[in-house]
Amino acid sequence: MLTELTGVPDGALPVADFRAHLRLGTGFADDSVQDALVGSYLRAAMAAVEGRTGKVLIARDFRLTLADWRDAEGQDMPVAPVTAILSVVLTDLSGQPATVDPARYRLVADTHRPRLTGAGWLLPAVPSGGSVAVDFTAGFGAAWGEVPADLRQAVFLLAAHYHEQRHQLEGGESAMPFGVMALLARWRSPRLLGGAGGRAR
Repeated sequence: MLTELTGVPDGALPVADFRAHLRLGTGFADDSVQDALVGSYLRAAMAAVEGRTGKVLIARDFRLTLADWRDAEGQDMPVAPVTAILSVVLTDLSGQPATVDPARYRLVADTHRPRLTGAGWLLPAVPSGGSVAVDFTAGFGAAWGEVPADLRQAVFLLAAHYHEQRHQLEGGESAMPFGVMALLARWRSPRLLGGAGGRAR
């Protein structure tokens, strides 16, 4: 189970740039209403891009909770890029948590498949009937300008599509435009062969 611990702050959203992209005017009485709508389109587009690519655009914290490691030699992280492992906490059957010494694990950075591995041979054993929680930070950066240019463009194109189709979208969904799909193609995570420790292809 992946839980988002911190959200994208309003100040990180490129509202002004997107307004310019849409050529929306400023200085009107309903600017605050327009900005709220623009922000909602941006958030929806960012969520769609992140869901399609598995890449976190604006940096924030997450928690991955598992009943056990998928592979004791290393656990693939569910999103990328991961920039820091904040903590690893083992919880036993009775609910007693124990924080793992950071010296016992390390992050292997990768564009598509970041991985948590043991500092020695194996990751710390998860107690029988217990669980493990990995808190980590993922994202290209805290500022919009740190997101790769093609992903920024994909978000703007998709958010503009949502804006243009806003009346048709009420109560329904819209297919992702081909231009957006083309921009996302190189960021899609490679599929893995079945089984623990499967290789990317």
